[in-house]
Amino acid sequence: MKIILSRKGFDSAYGGCPSPILPNGRLISLPVPDPDDSNNYSDLKLDDKQTYFDLMQELNPEIKSHREWHILTKNTKCHLDPDLYAEIIKRRKNWRPCFGQMDAAQTHLSNQKVRPNDLFLFFGWFKQTEKDKNGKLRFKRNAPDLHIIFGYLQIGEILQVNNGTKIPDWMQDHPHAKNEDRKKNSTNNIYVAKDNLTWNKHKPGAGVFRFNDNLVLTKNGLSRSRWDLPDLFKKVEISYHTARSWKKEGYFQSADIGQEFVVKDNDKVENWAKQIIRD
Repeated sequence: MKIILSRKGFDSAYGGCPSPILPNGRLISLPVPDPDDSNNYSDLKLDDKQTYFDLMQELNPEIKSHREWHILTKNTKCHLDPDLYAEIIKRRKNWRPCFGQMDAAQTHLSNQKVRPNDLFLFFGWFKQTEKDKNGKLRFKRNAPDLHIIFGYLQIGEILQVNNGTKIPDWMQDHPHAKNEDRKKNSTNNIYVAKDNLTWNKHKPGAGVFRFNDNLVLTKNGLSRSRWDLPDLFKKVEISYHTARSWKKEGYFQSADIGQEFVVKDNDKVENWAKQIIRD
């Protein structure tokens, strides 16, 4: 089983700020802005009272897209992908978590021979939040910017989606199944989660985590792209990285390029990933 470390959510170019770690430990990966998609941030439910738009208004009323800042509005559209949070919007019957990819990133996954049963671990840029004296949510002062693993998906099937594809009804709302321009792209693929993990039939094939220290990739006290990977990673191949990624100062320098870092099959890395999900 290959492990794929997949960078998703807000970054410095798309979004412009971290995704929040809520005071109760929820990890809310903010989907990147995309005017070509159909979901608004105001469509996405945080809970029974708040939407993602409400949350983002409290934290930062501006949003970055194509390296330019824009005022966030209720009609600001976003790319809900990977689609892991079951109750974020109204679902069609038999909905399943899934993730879409295309262009160079999909070509990379194909070249790395990513197949059913392989496991995505999704990570992104996060920062702790707190309530101010007026009860308004804000990013915690002096809290570190961290790369954190926020969710997972074990691949059940890979569906190439184009205008000739018979798309299941439950998948119709996914941005890689709904957008006509993406369906014209020969590299457009959707990775559908297994119903349950192959090694633990009691756990779903995809899900999201609450914060704990084991999910943090960033080495304590360093910038977010400098990771504290276990030593067992030193002897395995990781796409977009080489032996030079391991620095004498004691950290692993994760690459700025690439959305997915594919780890070559390795039993120890596989057990590391399983333990993250188990814990």
